[in-house]
Amino acid sequence: MAVALAGEVEVVVDGTPRLAKLTLGALAELEESLGADGLVALVARLEGGTVRSRDVLAVLVAGLRGGGWRVTGPELVAADIEGGPLGAARAAARLLARAFAVPE
Repeated sequence: MAVALAGEVEVVVDGTPRLAKLTLGALAELEESLGADGLVALVARLEGGTVRSRDVLAVLVAGLRGGGWRVTGPELVAADIEGGPLGAARAAARLLARAFAVPE
């Protein structure tokens, strides 16, 4: 079960619940894979309304790897993500929101 306060999100891949979390290492991997110039630029790009399916996939791969599953992009492309493209986009958005949320 995912713990929101810890930045975790559950993503069901091929019927198996997986833990995803954007750790610092996962964020660095995400910056690299998307060619972003720092975290602020990455978040601005993703919040700018021009999110591509490749961006969603990169966020999910980084998050799932941050959660401990050594998945690759090609493996995730071939997988079934619960909720389809919209479910994947929602999970990616939750990951980003939880990674940058300031605890109250």
